[in-house]
Amino acid sequence: MKIRRLVYIIFGIIFLSLGAIGVFLPLMPTTPFVILAAFCFGKSLKRAENWILKSKYFGSYIENYRNKVGVPIRAKVRSIIFLWIVLIVSMVYTWSFFTFIILLLVGVAVSLHIYFLKTKNEDEY
Repeated sequence: MKIRRLVYIIFGIIFLSLGAIGVFLPLMPTTPFVILAAFCFGKSLKRAENWILKSKYFGSYIENYRNKVGVPIRAKVRSIIFLWIVLIVSMVYTWSFFTFIILLLVGVAVSLHIYFLKTKNEDEY
């Protein structure tokens, strides 16, 4: 039983780290990793799970997912703007036609994904 708990702790730390990286890297998803981390910590460390749920940065991701209320419109707009700033900088920096096409396709796909996520009504707080 201790080995299982340790495995959950290790995976919780890994998923939380990947989620934190995803906050700054638009091509890496934040929400799934944070939700997986909360699940792992829920199976191993209740203190860590409570910390994530009350976290200023990650708590809302899990709350919105658990309650299925959606993503605030401000978060959607910020995500899409940040995504395209980073993609455009990457396109200019690499200056390769193939990379440009790949980044353009990824940008369109991620933008559409964010757009079609359920939008949280700001009055639901």
